[in-house]
Amino acid sequence: MSRVVYVNGSYVPEDQGKVSIFDRGFLFADGVYEVTAVVGGKLVDYDPHMERLERSLKEIEMSWPCSKAELRQMHEELIKRNKLDEGIIYMQVTRGSADRDFKFPKETKSTLIAFTQVQKLLDNPYAVTGVKVVTIPDIRWARRDIKSVMLLAPVLGKQRAYEQGAFEGWMIEDGKITEGTSSNAYIVKDGRVITRALSNSILAGCTRRMLFRMAKEHGVTIEERLFTPDEAYAADEAFLTSASNFVLPIVEIDGKRIGGGQPGPTVRKLREIYLDEVRAQAGV
Repeated sequence: MSRVVYVNGSYVPEDQGKVSIFDRGFLFADGVYEVTAVVGGKLVDYDPHMERLERSLKEIEMSWPCSKAELRQMHEELIKRNKLDEGIIYMQVTRGSADRDFKFPKETKSTLIAFTQVQKLLDNPYAVTGVKVVTIPDIRWARRDIKSVMLLAPVLGKQRAYEQGAFEGWMIEDGKITEGTSSNAYIVKDGRVITRALSNSILAGCTRRMLFRMAKEHGVTIEERLFTPDEAYAADEAFLTSASNFVLPIVEIDGKRIGGGQPGPTVRKLREIYLDEVRAQAGV
């Protein structure tokens, strides 16, 4: 049975999911997106994603494509129609279709699309083995706090990491780690979690946000500050967070083993308390 996708108010088989060649998302990357996890057929941490979507839309001067209630209903309908038990929903909003012109078109209806992807989130095998990371230059634009569909720089970075046998690329600007190509970056030293503070330089991760709350409740100290690749090499532990990976240990950076090459106690604890929260939300 073909996967069902959503395109501008209609649920259609994926091979029928089409938008105009004049869509500004296609021509200009003039749009934003969100990815929400699904566990046990239930949306996980949905509200923070929609809060971030609202902020992204505001920052690029774009209106909501529908009501907030309709957007949630669309997510839930996609879960139902695709019988999605565990995975993600990707949704994207663009400024719509108009003849190619840089300035905003007048009275153009936005484009809204969404689809599901099946993924192992709870029992991710990388959570047991840990993953490898390589550092790469950060060549992105200045407004990384907006979850823009303009992802060519992260695509190039992820491909470079893949070609070096790594799972993720950690981007460097002015000698400091910003974040991963599709994740937030953390190191652990002497029991303290260190990660960059929020600003226009990184995306305010929704998984990051929930992790901060969980860490505080369980007595794990998080220090928000810049850190260098050398600090990362010398860290006791390292990890990343994202909506599709939750909390994932890093055991090697640029060929240097971190924490003896095994997931450490802090990240194992953080992943477990995070999964407890996910299971509670999903009722599984």
